[in-house]
Amino acid sequence: MTLDALIRAELQAAGGWLPFDRFMALALYAPGLGYYSGQQRKFGLMPAGGSDFVTAPEMSPLFGRALAAQVRQAMELTGVRTVVEFGAGSGALAEQLLGALGSLVERYRIVELSASLRERQSERLAPFGRSVEWLDSLPDTLEAIVVGNEVLDAMPVQLLAFDGQDWRERGVVAASEGFAFADRPTDLRPPLERAVPGTVTEIHPQAEAFVTTVGERLRRGAAFFIDYGFPEAEYYLPSRIGGTLMCHQGHRADPDPLVAVGLKDITAHVNFTGIALAAQDTGQTVLGYTSQAHFLLNCGLDAWMAAASLPDRAMAHRLIAEHEMGELFKVIGFAPREFDAIGFAHGDRTHTL
Repeated sequence: MTLDALIRAELQAAGGWLPFDRFMALALYAPGLGYYSGQQRKFGLMPAGGSDFVTAPEMSPLFGRALAAQVRQAMELTGVRTVVEFGAGSGALAEQLLGALGSLVERYRIVELSASLRERQSERLAPFGRSVEWLDSLPDTLEAIVVGNEVLDAMPVQLLAFDGQDWRERGVVAASEGFAFADRPTDLRPPLERAVPGTVTEIHPQAEAFVTTVGERLRRGAAFFIDYGFPEAEYYLPSRIGGTLMCHQGHRADPDPLVAVGLKDITAHVNFTGIALAAQDTGQTVLGYTSQAHFLLNCGLDAWMAAASLPDRAMAHRLIAEHEMGELFKVIGFAPREFDAIGFAHGDRTHTL
């Protein structure tokens, strides 16, 4: 069965309309058919290699080295010797963390749903032997340092549209060729209702439920998530009329998730206020929230850049440049017990959440 046929079958079974989060889940994760579960390459520096986008670990190995400084501090303060990474992509970040942390890590556990990505990761991480293992789901109890780079943005979102009087949930219906959007009445609302007519925006129940699960199971250690996004007050600005939903294919961005379904990434920016509240509601303490630039510099990136070659320094600079990844990407950390995490030592923005 093709992905198109699978989605059409679900549409028929559901009465002809699917909420967007279900459509997004099928487009990205349908076993063997979705974007992340398929065989095509996704991560890389250039489209000539067949990739669709680049993440920070592929851009520069100094990203993982800087993050490792924070992971090391958290491991030493909490006494855990396990790292759990969600959605390890090409395995680049795992390779960088394991190389930097060495024998401090007894177990490196990867929660990865994509069989093709698992295969790629296992090849890359083979030198680390049995210290690396793959999980199909989150363990019932976590005593570990949890990391996730560009994981939350790939979790399915619900779409809401405002016509000037009422909010409606935007879903997907079958069209003569492909799919189309269709809106239905709903009781759902964004956290802040400051929209102007014509606004389309996202809410993030799945990402928040994921963080709730992590928070409930994290008994010892800490969690750090890096992603692009905003605090709630900025996310739902009236001027952000089109929301943040975006697709990536061949290192080009477009706003239409209904075209080339299964062949491109679909993402939405993260509402970090919702993430922070979900963690706090489970009893976790927010350690900090800041830009990726501040976080990496707090972790020592500047010293490693100074010692790097000019080409390597130029690539690492993209991690902290305001017009590249430095400002759009944010880092949030939480833990069962509070400590002064080095990544948030300067430039902490927790007060903006």
